[in-house]
Amino acid sequence: MIGKKKVNKALISLIAILMGFIVGALIMLVWSYNPITAYTYMFQGALGTPLELGETLREMTPLVFTAIGFAVADKAGFFNIGLPGQAQAGWVTSVWIVLANQHLPKIILIPLALISGAIAGAVVAGIAGILRAYFGTNEVITTIMLNYIVLYVCQYLTQQIMPEKLRINIDTTKTISDNGSLRWEWLTNMFGGSRISSGIFLALIGLVAFYIIMNKTTIGFEIKAVGLNPNASTYAGISAKKNIIVSMLLSGAYAGLGGVILGLGTYQNYFTQTGNVDIGFDGLSVALLGGNTAVGIFLAALLFSILKIGGLGMQTGAGIPYEIVSIVIAAIIFFVAIHYIIEYLLNYKKVMKHSCTSDKTQGLEVGGSK
Repeated sequence: MIGKKKVNKALISLIAILMGFIVGALIMLVWSYNPITAYTYMFQGALGTPLELGETLREMTPLVFTAIGFAVADKAGFFNIGLPGQAQAGWVTSVWIVLANQHLPKIILIPLALISGAIAGAVVAGIAGILRAYFGTNEVITTIMLNYIVLYVCQYLTQQIMPEKLRINIDTTKTISDNGSLRWEWLTNMFGGSRISSGIFLALIGLVAFYIIMNKTTIGFEIKAVGLNPNASTYAGISAKKNIIVSMLLSGAYAGLGGVILGLGTYQNYFTQTGNVDIGFDGLSVALLGGNTAVGIFLAALLFSILKIGGLGMQTGAGIPYEIVSIVIAAIIFFVAIHYIIEYLLNYKKVMKHSCTSDKTQGLEVGGSK
């Protein structure tokens, strides 16, 4: 039987989505746009043809990985806002590995690139984990700082360290070879020539692995225990420091794989970034909307991809600014956030009420004993 808490989470997410669309519709009406026409073009633009469906699934794939990365850290009680930097580290590392080893067979090169990208993301997140575990440093601050450190380090590596034979120009690498690509020709043809890649299957495997790790293994149990109460976990013999680091390493590895999908699946190269990678913060939003569950993340990532890809169809078909899509997404996240605030206030009120009741009961007992 499905728990009441899970039903409530799902219901709140659905309400948040509905309210987000309503807010978007109201804004369209204010500016004399037809919201029904707009949303019709949106869903047609995202799901109307095999090509558009393929692009929606392509957009969804890296979001699944970064969302899982956030969910793992969140279950351990940490707010990993460094997903963009971790994803970018995975992106540049995997492309570099493939370009430098194009002679290797595909069966070796692809796993090597995937593992290297995951390790790169894990290293970046692990720095924040170590600082939190041993020095009590706030992970929000360190991960934000690491985003910019990674951004500029990647610029330096690409422009100054990467051999010129691997680059087209100072800002862009060469396109990776077929034996390093995640794209499959039959899959591309099935979806009308879209940029969908085998990464979609890796994302599904990642979701299953996430579910198993968090619900069926000792590591997952310890991570959740530390997230619920680190002091009680330590008293029970669970190392809080170890699990802080492990959770951040696992979180960063998933985010790094999201970057790998961008490099070996979507773009087939790496080009210098001028800002944080979008899939990082979008993945955070997907995780929150999906309630940090495997099924929820899958559905939320699909919704975000429909909004992102369908928004282009809404713009070209109905002449509605793409910024409306951003407003809808922001509104959805806003209503999800409001849920967390309300839930926190309600829980706080219950705790205070229980505390006051206990105090009164103890006072009566003391008075009675006199």
